[in-house]
Amino acid sequence: MEARILVVDDAIDSWNLLSSILRTHRYQPIWATDGIQALSEARKHQPHVILLDLGLPGGDGFVVLERLKSNRLLSAIPVIVVTVQDPAVAEQKAREYGAVAFLQKPVKVDELIATIQGVLGTHA
Repeated sequence: MEARILVVDDAIDSWNLLSSILRTHRYQPIWATDGIQALSEARKHQPHVILLDLGLPGGDGFVVLERLKSNRLLSAIPVIVVTVQDPAVAEQKAREYGAVAFLQKPVKVDELIATIQGVLGTHA
């Protein structure tokens, strides 16, 4: 079974890149463009991992992360923050809100896949 990975990002270019990487490594990407859709898709698909951008329309990714982690049905899903935001500012806050990892865009393919595999407890 392919692991389902919810990609929460409003930029089509990011979605295209991340979904291509994920499919190449035999993951099933699911897309959400904002916080409301992210919560809905997470409930619907129960993904194995969520890749979350912090710069989202209608509210920042920290709000989405907080809502995911406060929802008893979704709180166990590991969240990896993938963002352009400066890690010196955003990484500690993301981890405090419950993110298991923090990756900066542009994402390095090997780093992304190694992080996902680490979270899932799998190897290539």
